[in-house]
Amino acid sequence: MILPWVRVEHLASHILGRMARQVPRDWQQVYGHPIHLLETFVDPERFRGTCYRAANWIVVGKTTGRGKDSTSSRPNRSIKLVLALPLHRRFRQLLSQ
Repeated sequence: MILPWVRVEHLASHILGRMARQVPRDWQQVYGHPIHLLETFVDPERFRGTCYRAANWIVVGKTTGRGKDSTSSRPNRSIKLVLALPLHRRFRQLLSQ
């Protein structure tokens, strides 16, 4: 819920940016290792992912439409867009270590 007196330009991008700064700190504190890339899923049948794209998230592909515990090769749920936000310039190198 957004209260009526909240006045922030580009609110969704603002919130996503704050989240992208906070999550790596919290993750490091709780799990003791860094993260270099954030990932999220958007159901294109319901949403366009406009706020993520405005916050510089990159569409990297689509899911197969199968859940993680699926035993068949057929989709059993909606196919989602996969969006990612690199948190470091060298994220590819850091992820491959």
